[in-house]
Amino acid sequence: MSLLAVRWRFSVAGIVMCMTLLGGCASTGNPRDPFEPLNRGIYHFNDGVDTAVLRPIAEVYRGVLPQFVRTGVSNFFSNINDVIVALNNLLQGKFLNAVSDVGRIVVNSTAGLLGVIDVATEIGLEKHNEDFGQTLGFWGIESGPFVMLPILGPSSARDAVGLLVDFKTDPVTYVDPSRDRNILWGARFVNRRAELLDTSKILETAALDPYEFLRDAYLQRRRNLVHDGSPPPEKDDEPEIKIKPRGAAPDESPFPTSGNAESPVRSVWTSGDAADTPAREAARRTEPAPAAQPRVDAAPAQPRVVRIWTSEPWQR
Repeated sequence: MSLLAVRWRFSVAGIVMCMTLLGGCASTGNPRDPFEPLNRGIYHFNDGVDTAVLRPIAEVYRGVLPQFVRTGVSNFFSNINDVIVALNNLLQGKFLNAVSDVGRIVVNSTAGLLGVIDVATEIGLEKHNEDFGQTLGFWGIESGPFVMLPILGPSSARDAVGLLVDFKTDPVTYVDPSRDRNILWGARFVNRRAELLDTSKILETAALDPYEFLRDAYLQRRRNLVHDGSPPPEKDDEPEIKIKPRGAAPDESPFPTSGNAESPVRSVWTSGDAADTPAREAARRTEPAPAAQPRVDAAPAQPRVVRIWTSEPWQR
């Protein structure tokens, strides 16, 4: 087994064990990220390694190699990854997709020169995105708490287990000798980091809290992938909209009874179902007066009251 593979296994196993041991003292009350202090520490460690080592290497890689060469490298590793995709589509019972994935592997490995040229996409064989973490989610396994893995980046308890299975089913894992295997792992990692250079710049400039943005984006993307782009609605995803409850009495109105010059909002409260505006009042005055009918929702001896909230005090 290569040194890189050993380190990778210890990274995943070590972080899962740390989450278990430190869960009680690291909890912040966030159900999605109960280990946030520990995750933030690992995030800052990863960011330091990336700034000092990984990003400079990726920038040199992108600066030296022309675009068509980098595209060929990406296609080559994507063709290898189609083996994992096909297996997981089969485990999820998506047999047509699995057949399509096998077709992609055959076409790209032959006519595409070991996957360097993506011929399969050109002839209509769609590229899919599946892994064992998604397979576990497909069969009802919850994602569990968010986990920030050393070097490997954002994950979850479920996806960390999925990474171990994907590692065992990855054809690169079985390349001999170990020197060639390590070269392939390193080339894949550098190429992937180079693909994310522009994304990382957006994250640094646009996000007020890069860690929180990365966490939420990762969890949302994984949930979307598990449900093939159509995730069921979640209560947490629904925006909180505060509205005035129906049937509130005038004295219970949430609007103040004195003017508020700082508020530019114009709201209308009436005792009826629809709001009366000045334009509607003017139109009503030009129409013939209807026959008087008793109102069931107002006292007979009291005139109808309309309150309009503007930047001025209440006008009665």
